Amino acid sequence: METSDTTPPASTATETHTSYLEEKAFKSRTLLVFGTVTDMMAADITRRLIALDADSAEPIDMLVSSPGGHLESGDAIHDIVRFIAAPVNMVGTGWVGSAATHLYLSVPRERRYCTPNTRFLIHQPSGGAGGPASDIAIHAREIVKARERIARTIARETGKSLEQVLVDIERDRWLSAEEAVEYGLVSRIIERKTELQR
Repeated sequence: METSDTTPPASTATETHTSYLEEKAFKSRTLLVFGTVTDMMAADITRRLIALDADSAEPIDMLVSSPGGHLESGDAIHDIVRFIAAPVNMVGTGWVGSAATHLYLSVPRERRYCTPNTRFLIHQPSGGAGGPASDIAIHAREIVKARERIARTIARETGKSLEQVLVDIERDRWLSAEEAVEYGLVSRIIERKTELQR
């Protein structure tokens, strides 16, 4: 006896489910920055930002939960958020660290939010250069330049002095949601989407 199998293959079901979620995320103007910041993530997020900006001038909500990653990939997201015309609401959740904090600071303070249990990490960049001494010296100079750039961004976006920020990022500096508000990283702690600025 033959039976017809109407169940779609697993890959087709997964693709349909992913396509459905992508469509819903686009319609809700929501982007997720979860996991390590990489060049592939930056390409994906910046492409989506540009598409959403072309679609409408309505605000875009970006949810961030990331330990950080590649600084220059974070820079790309940071700069495109500032480049597009549509306003972006940045919502930290889970933890926002290192390069993720840098991209989080791409929006004005009044559009920076976090959920109650979010933790933030600010620190200086690190590197693991190897090779000839001259190459190591070049990498060391670039890390110092990146440190200064990160510190200037944090100072600009929090209202802290550059000197204070340089001291604060000398070692890992962890902040709770409340401490991040006090520091100036976050405007306010929210629990509901309805609390976002429109």
